Amino acid sequence: MPRSKLALFVPLVAVLVVADRVTKAIAEQVLVLYVPREVLGNTLRWTLVYNPGAAFGLHLGPYSRWIFMALTVAALFILANLYRDTKPGDHWRTTAVALVTAGALGNLVDRIISPRGVVDFIDVGIGAARWPTFNVADMAVSVGAVLLALVLWGEDRAAARAAALGTGPSGAT
Repeated sequence: MPRSKLALFVPLVAVLVVADRVTKAIAEQVLVLYVPREVLGNTLRWTLVYNPGAAFGLHLGPYSRWIFMALTVAALFILANLYRDTKPGDHWRTTAVALVTAGALGNLVDRIISPRGVVDFIDVGIGAARWPTFNVADMAVSVGAVLLALVLWGEDRAAARAAALGTGPSGAT
């Protein structure tokens, strides 16, 4: 018997939000702001930074914090609708929505509790060619967004095939 979507969704969101909060707290306790600490040579470093904007350093001026909080809440409503519309047993879609939700919640908590911005500390790259510093929540959002895009693309393809065959989503005419 397939697990309910709630039995997959809630633990996944909870574990990721807790992991995000714990890793950010550790980073703030043990790292010095802007001072890289090598983990795997220069390729992987821990570097504490605060991002007052959004992904890739997107910043909208002095109101960035509030704008991105509002956008995150709006995104959470959209995610709630995606979750609600997810069929029981659709583990891939449930997982994708859970990942994006967890990441959004993790970074939203940072925006709420810190005027400095979101805590980022994972720093990857080679030499001066660095990816923007990120965190566990960012990884969850990124992986979840790619997975959700693939799931929704697959659903669209299945619907298009069904329409071309003159059948409904269940395959009945």
